[in-house]
Amino acid sequence: MSSDTASANGWIERRFALSARGSDLRTEVLAGATTFFTMAYIILVNPSILSTTGMPVAAVAVATCLAAGFASILMGFVANVPLALAPGMGLNAYFSYTVVQQLHVPWPVALGCVFVSGMAFLLLTVVGLRQMIVAAIPAQLFAAVAAGIGLFIGFIGLKNAGIIVANPETFVALGNLKAPSAALALLGLVIMAALSLHRVKGAILIGIVTTALIGWAIGIAHYTPAPYDIGAIRATAFKLDLAGVFGSAGRHGLGLFVFLFVDLFDNIGTLVGVTKRAGLVDGDGKITALNRILITDSVATMAGAMLGTSTVTSYVESAAGVEAGGRTGLASVVTGGLFIIALFFAPYAQLIPVAATAPALIIVGALMMAPLAEIDWADPLVAIPAFLTVVTIPLSFSIANGIAFGLTAFALLKLVAGKATLKDWLLYVLSALFVARFVWIAAA
Repeated sequence: MSSDTASANGWIERRFALSARGSDLRTEVLAGATTFFTMAYIILVNPSILSTTGMPVAAVAVATCLAAGFASILMGFVANVPLALAPGMGLNAYFSYTVVQQLHVPWPVALGCVFVSGMAFLLLTVVGLRQMIVAAIPAQLFAAVAAGIGLFIGFIGLKNAGIIVANPETFVALGNLKAPSAALALLGLVIMAALSLHRVKGAILIGIVTTALIGWAIGIAHYTPAPYDIGAIRATAFKLDLAGVFGSAGRHGLGLFVFLFVDLFDNIGTLVGVTKRAGLVDGDGKITALNRILITDSVATMAGAMLGTSTVTSYVESAAGVEAGGRTGLASVVTGGLFIIALFFAPYAQLIPVAATAPALIIVGALMMAPLAEIDWADPLVAIPAFLTVVTIPLSFSIANGIAFGLTAFALLKLVAGKATLKDWLLYVLSALFVARFVWIAAA
């Protein structure tokens, strides 16, 4: 081993405290690669979802890789935890289907909302208000939101595949499963499920690529070649419209709140699960370097908005890297580095047909059902708000509506049960804002 190599290894050892956490260079590299391959599907799925807003697929693909690479590397160096980040599933669906398509907010303004939510997240973390918000809302309602988002994502996947279609009499119905696109999506679903069943690393990514290749082989997929150019990101980078956000603060206020709310609590759940598994929780159950993790997350969200993608957040797939032995931020740096390498292939994401990415949404939706086990379904005070949250998100096609129904129902039931206290003031402030918005919408 040369002196330069030994010096580099020594710096890495000191910088990431490998030995102190019971790890080594080889283990961290393998862990980082494992995390990358379990979450690399986002490179293909995120452009597929955001392109429905009119954003160019190639530009979003490049932005996705850059944002994930930057955020994961930053997390590794700043917080030294094996936690990778990328544009979040669920939040990208909310960005596209609710904010842009239902509320008719132009995507540059929606990017501005994401940026401002990142700023608010940073402010809440720095001044300590984050703890107040977390304390105001029951953890079981967080679980309901996560599961509701999972149903939302799964429903979008079924819709995109043509497995579920609109019906004027029953609202929805089973589509034509003989249609080439639906049949291909079902085949992709079987492939991904089988790979997941056998614990294959990168099962979703492998399934997407395999399904796409089959689609090309049988002539279902179609693509008009375009010049390869990483510079495609110019179509989305720094296109966020902050003036549009602040010029219509009342109209976009709920959108800002939901971006902030979902990012905040989705983050909490991910952090608890991953850091506990990695042994990064102290004797009091507190997460090591929590503020640095949350600050990094907020900076990543703002950077992602500037590059041209929806909210960047911590990924639960990081747990795969932890299972592979990752214990330090070096694993995150490796994951981020691989996203940067993937950048050179990202514009080709437009080669992937919708029938190949739709099954991935269904699989991800299924995996997001796990938090339902955390809900006490025998307690009406929790069960009713949780149920309203879970079903309203997919049925109203809006994460915001689900959160509003769940929080308001919980506040009302707590009041009726005589369990409301002065400590719940923030809960009732949030509920009042939701009620006011529903009244405003009804009168509009």
